[in-house]
Amino acid sequence: MVGADVCSLDKDLRFRQSSFVKQPPVIQTPVLAPIKKKRWKFIWLLLAFGILLVMALTFALRKKEPAISVQTEKISRQTITETVVANGKIYPVLQVHISPEVSGEITKLPVKEGQFVHKGDLLLTINPDVYIAGLNQAKAGYESSLAAKTTAVANLEKAEADFKRNKELSDHKLLSDSDFIGFKVARDVAEANVESASDQVNVAKAAVDNAQDLLDKTTIVSPLDGTITTLNSQLGERVLGTVQNAGTDIMIISDLSQMEARVDIGEMDIVLLQAGQKATLEVDSFKDEKFSGVVTAVANSSEGLNATSTAGGYSGGSLSSSSGQSATQFQVRIHFTQGDQFRPGMSVSATIETRTRTNAIAAPIASVTTRIVKSMIGLGVAKTNFVSTNAIASAGGDTNSLKTDKKTEDRNKPVDVVFVVEGDHVKTVPVKIGISDDNYWEITEGLKEGDEIVTGGFHAISRDLDEGKKIVKGSGGAEIAKSQP
Repeated sequence: MVGADVCSLDKDLRFRQSSFVKQPPVIQTPVLAPIKKKRWKFIWLLLAFGILLVMALTFALRKKEPAISVQTEKISRQTITETVVANGKIYPVLQVHISPEVSGEITKLPVKEGQFVHKGDLLLTINPDVYIAGLNQAKAGYESSLAAKTTAVANLEKAEADFKRNKELSDHKLLSDSDFIGFKVARDVAEANVESASDQVNVAKAAVDNAQDLLDKTTIVSPLDGTITTLNSQLGERVLGTVQNAGTDIMIISDLSQMEARVDIGEMDIVLLQAGQKATLEVDSFKDEKFSGVVTAVANSSEGLNATSTAGGYSGGSLSSSSGQSATQFQVRIHFTQGDQFRPGMSVSATIETRTRTNAIAAPIASVTTRIVKSMIGLGVAKTNFVSTNAIASAGGDTNSLKTDKKTEDRNKPVDVVFVVEGDHVKTVPVKIGISDDNYWEITEGLKEGDEIVTGGFHAISRDLDEGKKIVKGSGGAEIAKSQP
């Protein structure tokens, strides 16, 4: 019992004392009061209120977001002609460089630059004295060979007569065989001498013809009807022949009645060109006129290809070439079908029609831009242009995952899009484009006739517009206008 006296010491009364000890009271642990949850409820309510407030402000700001002012146009069908523009010079279709085949001094030069000459007219004469002497020498050699042939024929006749006479004696056993063989050999030698003399006559005759030809080449006449557009040599100058050398370029004769433009086309466009395509040409000297033409020739190799191949080589283990110093160009010739007042060397600009599409779905050039379409973005794939060796090794040699990453990366690339108007907002529509002219793109996939698309302004299409953006149709003044309530 609590509070009762308990005899806990000296039970046997050995000390004649009894000790009664009171049991100590039991100390009870105080019970803590429960934590009040009202404070946490208040914090949660405050946090929820803040979130709702932020959402309300965001919604309010979106409602007040200004609409973008745009210009629109409905898709229609057009005839689109793709063109390639190039610059070049005007040249005669036919021009001849006059170079002598023999060397010597010009003794006659009856023409001048700019003069019109007919076919067969005398252009110049080279001093013929040396070639006359050569011809006389060749003729003397020819006469000598004829005399040698006559002597050989006479010797043959004598040897033939001796052979026949001694053959009869040999047949009657009146001449020894050794003597008869001597006469037979003499006849055979005489026949060989006649053949040799005949060949010498032919050689001498060829020398005479060659000397005569060289003498004739000292006189140069015009090979065509044309105008002397370039005269590089003067009377009294010595010129070098082309027999064993490059020769001196004395003059150029051109037929100015037929002219052509020679323009340079880049390697990206040359594959689109072929003979027979129409072209429009503008000559700087005739600013207000346009001339028609037709492509007559397209080069099969680039300009300076042989020089580049010669200059290229290996240096320090790598290929070195001069081709990187300039863009690759191909020459294209365009014949003028009208106009005969041009002069060689005039500057010309050519617009060549390469491909044409009739009744094609067309969109204005300014309406097509690029965007990354959100529906095509891959899931959690980092965009990179490099796949390391460690990545392949970590994949255990399995390239399927790498191919998947590559496909996803391709989907993240910007694509050609137009913005189609749907009510007061726009929809981003990916399109496939074909050829183009100065005003329109051919749309091969993504749009249909009658669709209303955004065509301006430039800043709106290139930057501001995106999927679901609100728009207002304007006249093109301000790019952005506030939306009306």
